[in-house]
Amino acid sequence: MQSTPPGKPQKGPFVVECAPGKYAWCACSLSAAYPYCDGTHRGSSFAPCKVVLERACTVAWCACGASGTKPFCDGSHSKYCGD
Repeated sequence: MQSTPPGKPQKGPFVVECAPGKYAWCACSLSAAYPYCDGTHRGSSFAPCKVVLERACTVAWCACGASGTKPFCDGSHSKYCGD
């Protein structure tokens, strides 16, 4: 599996208020619903990261693909994107 998505990275996370439930974070960065998976990865080496949130919370979804804590942002974008 590749570690960095082929699409253009964003210089910061997608910060979203999320309700409790199941989420699939897009690992290929090609989803039209990015940062959520829409199945665009099918036929590639990428697979979504599935997350279950037990309660409502603010989530910082990784948007650069370099986070060591995928699908969550760990600040790696500051190195990866040259900030």
